[in-house]
Formats: sequence, structure tokens, C-alpha cells
Amino acid sequence: MYERLVGAARSFPIAAALELGSVLVCLGLFVGTFVVLVGGPPAVTGTAGGAGAGNQVPVLWLAIIGTGAAFVVFWTALVPLFQRVQSVRS
Repeated sequence: MYERLVGAARSFPIAAALELGSVLVCLGLFVGTFVVLVGGPPAVTGTAGGAGAGNQVPVLWLAIIGTGAAFVVFWTALVPLFQRVQSVRS
């Protein structure tokens, strides 16, 4: 079974790298979410300057959200678009 998996990965190295990268990103997001949750939810504090003035979200929360959003856009928009372009060229 291991040989079959390695053989398939060698046959399609780019696809294997994308899939392995996806697994690593998912694991990183999972662990990262729990790491930032230890510090508590992001605190949004208002000031007397009006709504939204002085609001700050911790950078780690923004990193988790940005990475997750980029991951979703990659697999739901860019990969299908690439596959569509490849099928039109063929």
C-alpha cells in the first residue's frame, strides 16, 4: 500500500505537493486557532472618538483569518478556474 501511495505521488508531484500542503495548512489552522484561543477572544475596544475608532484586533487572529480565507479562495476559485482553463486548452 505504501508503495502505491509513493508511486501515485511520483506520478503527479504537483498534485501531491498541493494535497500535502493543504493537510499541513489545515493542521496549522487547527493548532493555531487553539493557540490564539488560549489568549481569549479578540477584544474590540471602542473609544470616545466614535464607532470603530481605536479598534484593534490582535495580529495572530488576523493571521488565522487571513490564512483560512486564502486557503478557501485557493481551493474554491483558483483551482477550478485552472482546471477549466486546462480543459479548454485540451
